[in-house]
Amino acid sequence: MSHEKFSYDVRIFGISTYTGKRRKSYTVRWEVAGERKQKTFTHSKLADSFRSDIMTAAREGVPFDIATGLPQTMLRELSRRTWYEHATEFVDVKWPHASPRHRKNIAEALATVTVALLPKPSTDEMQRVRSVLRNWSFNKSARGGKPVAEATAPDKDAGLLRWIAESSPDLSKLREAPVMRRALDALALKLDGKAAAAATVTRKRSAFYSAMEYAVELELFEANPIDKVQWTKPENTDVVDRRVVANPHQARALIRAVGEIHPALEAFFGCLYFAGLRPSEAKHLRVADCHLPEEGWGELLLTGSTQHAGAEWTDNGEASEDRSLKHRADKATRPVPACPELVELLRRHITDFRSGPGGRLFVSRTGKAGVPLPPPYSNPVSSNTYARVWNKAREKVLSEAQVASPLARRPYDLRHAAVSLWLNAGVPATQVAEWAGHSVNVLLKVYAKCLDGQDEVAKRRVEAALNETRPRRSA
Repeated sequence: MSHEKFSYDVRIFGISTYTGKRRKSYTVRWEVAGERKQKTFTHSKLADSFRSDIMTAAREGVPFDIATGLPQTMLRELSRRTWYEHATEFVDVKWPHASPRHRKNIAEALATVTVALLPKPSTDEMQRVRSVLRNWSFNKSARGGKPVAEATAPDKDAGLLRWIAESSPDLSKLREAPVMRRALDALALKLDGKAAAAATVTRKRSAFYSAMEYAVELELFEANPIDKVQWTKPENTDVVDRRVVANPHQARALIRAVGEIHPALEAFFGCLYFAGLRPSEAKHLRVADCHLPEEGWGELLLTGSTQHAGAEWTDNGEASEDRSLKHRADKATRPVPACPELVELLRRHITDFRSGPGGRLFVSRTGKAGVPLPPPYSNPVSSNTYARVWNKAREKVLSEAQVASPLARRPYDLRHAAVSLWLNAGVPATQVAEWAGHSVNVLLKVYAKCLDGQDEVAKRRVEAALNETRPRRSA
């Protein structure tokens, strides 16, 4: 045993109580080899129990780890828990309370970290490891709801899963900065080794951070070790690139092309552009949610969103799941105006196409290979279907250079075009934010670069002010 790592020189102090505005906290303080340590608890009994444990260890002559301040007996308990065991337990704890898409995001993040912490396999083997982690180890449904230790692994993956479990480092290794940095660096890369998008890195880091917070909750760490690493994540500006924003002429031409390619989706894309709906909100739209007068403006009452995550991540085995509106309470609604052009599109859609159960407007009417499905059309239109139609519409309407550009590359970009149009038309930001389901601050931050023509307006105002004060030349 190295005396540089452990020490018997231990002094334990009393418990300090801090009374805040909302709650009390209780801090145990002690010293190991002259280095001050502390651990804070939200309940006095937990603080008393921890202080009693370290006092007992000190009386019994147990050496204390200088780096962590913990008795060697506590370190042994920590080292018996591997990262893999901890990560799978964290998934099981989060599963009942997470949406299907959030479950999927957690699995992808933890799979990335786990692969980074394992001995380096071959490229082909790494793909297998990542796949079995994502689709079995970190998927509670795939394990039949059982903990990893009790679940029966697929025969083809049993040997690989044993290797993962045996090769996973102890959870305590994540205290070491180089190990933690290796895990964080992996989150910033795509499978091909190129830099991942800032939003992806932020999402994965958040899931990893929560897993480490769970370790703190279990008192396996006194603080989240991620906080100790000076690691800078890519900046996520969230600003919309003005190059993706289609002008009204382009948007209308694209929507008309959709009507020629797949008539049942023309009104779907109309909702994205003319009402600024998110695709998930349009998928959730029902006939009863639409007020569509014969003349003038109508209104859409948004009551939720339909999220696609994949059947393996939902509780009911369906690929999609109905959720509340983004950033809203479960039963919250959001009214959005429908311009006469959209009213006409929706009235024609309701007349020409039979809706699904509950009056859902946009549903899957064809199966694999484009084979027509009989009613009732029980499934919401799939993202693969409308993305494929959108790509065809772009190729039909746009020039070759425009097709290769970011212009309206994704269906979601129609929403960006809608919000940009409203702002440029002079609609107050507070009203646009209400229609779009944003806060005003987020709205102006995200669409700051899409306020087309504002520079010219500002220049004209400055020029006018200068001309008013410019001395006239005498004749």
